[in-house]
Amino acid sequence: MANNDLTITKPRIDVSCVQKRFKIYYDKGNSFKEKLLFWKRNRHEIRYVLNGVSLKIKQGETVGLIGRNGCGKSTLLKLISGIYYPNAGKITINGRVSSLLELGAGFHPDMTGRENIYINASIFGLTKKEIDERLNDIINFSELQKFIDVPVRTYSSGMYMRLAFSVAINVDADVLLIDEILAVGDANFQKKCFAKLEDLKNQGVTIVIVTHDIDKITSFCDRAIWIKDGQISYDGDPKIAAQKYLDYMDELDKKRLLDAVDKANLRDMINDDELRVPDHFGDGGAKILSCTLLNASGKKSKVYKSGDKMDIHIRYQVDPSLKGYILGMGFIKMDGVVAYGTNTSLDGYKIQNTKEEGEIIFHIDKLNLMPGNYGVNVSVVDNKFNPLDFYNKYTVIKVEKRDNSVGEMILDHRWEEIDNGQ
Repeated sequence: MANNDLTITKPRIDVSCVQKRFKIYYDKGNSFKEKLLFWKRNRHEIRYVLNGVSLKIKQGETVGLIGRNGCGKSTLLKLISGIYYPNAGKITINGRVSSLLELGAGFHPDMTGRENIYINASIFGLTKKEIDERLNDIINFSELQKFIDVPVRTYSSGMYMRLAFSVAINVDADVLLIDEILAVGDANFQKKCFAKLEDLKNQGVTIVIVTHDIDKITSFCDRAIWIKDGQISYDGDPKIAAQKYLDYMDELDKKRLLDAVDKANLRDMINDDELRVPDHFGDGGAKILSCTLLNASGKKSKVYKSGDKMDIHIRYQVDPSLKGYILGMGFIKMDGVVAYGTNTSLDGYKIQNTKEEGEIIFHIDKLNLMPGNYGVNVSVVDNKFNPLDFYNKYTVIKVEKRDNSVGEMILDHRWEEIDNGQ
C-alpha cells in the first residue's frame, strides 16, 4: 500500500469536532423570475447532519459505521473522501483514499466499461501506466469480460457494483471507504468481495464501511461506531455497539406502533379483536369470525418475547354444503416476507367439526421468531386450496428479544463440553 511509513505514529483518519449542516428549503423559487417575484417563499431551516463528531482511525483498522437512516453515516464518509467539506472542524487523511460511496459514481453512461476504468482509476490518482498494469486484474475480478467494451448504461446495478468495486480495490489505497454498495449483486460475488476485503485488511489497509448488515459489523469489523442524531453515541467493541443500536431500534419500533405510523395496524393492536384490519379476499363459502391470541397466562396479548408460549384461537363459519376445508395460519414481516406458514393439511390434521361454526387452536410452545413486528395471517381454503376467506395481517404482534442472539431465526439449542482427558 502507498505511504505506509507515514502512519506508523499518525492515524490514517483524524476527524476533529466536525460539523456538517444543510439548508432545507420548504418552498423555493427555481427560476430567477420566481425568486424576484416570490422572494418571501424562500423559507428554510438549517439542519445539522453531523454536530461535533471527533474520531481517530489507525492504520489497519476496520471500522463499521452503524445507525438509522439519516443519522449522518454516509455524510461522514463523504466528508472523509472529500466530496463534502465540513462547516466546522477539521479532517486529516494520511494516505491515498479509495471509495465506493454511490453506485456508478464517476462513471460516464455512454462510455464503455474499459473507458470508465481509466476515468475512475485516474480520479483515485493512478497514472495511465499504473492503470495499464492493473487493467487485466480489474476486468478479471469484475467478471465482466464479455461486457467490458459496451456502454455502462446497458449495465445492471450488479454489474455497476462489480466494476466499481474492482477498480476501488486495485488502486493501492491506504484507506478504503464503502457505503452499503456491497448490498447490490449476487451472493457469490458478495462472498468474493468480502474475501478480498479480508485480504486487504490483512495487508494493513484501513477500511471504513457503512452497512445495515449487523452480522457483517460483528464478524468483519475490529471496531464499530454508532452514530445517533449526528453524534457518536458509542465507539468500541462491535458486538456492544450492535446490541446498543438494536436495543435503540427496538424502542423506536415500539414508539412507531403507539404513534400510528400504520393506523390500520395500530387500531388492530390496541382495540378489540373484532376491529380487525379489513384486508381479506376469498370466494365465499366460509368465513373467519375471529382470531384471538392468548399468552401463557391465558390472557389476550399482542406483545411477546422470543420463546414465549402462544395459543391462536381461530373461530370460523362454513357453509354446511362444503365437503371439506383447510384452516391455515402464518406470520408475515412488515415488508411482506413470510416468516412462517402452515395449515391443517400440511400438518396431517383432519378437521372433525361437522357444525356450521367451529373453533380451532394453534398451539405454539415456543414462539421462535426474532424481534420485530409480524402480521398474523389466517385463512380457510377448500380441499383444492382455493381461498374461501383469507386474511392478510388479521392482527399484528410485537416480538421482543429474550437474549442477544442475532440473525433471521431462533434455534432451540444447548452447549455441551467434552472432556478429552488431557
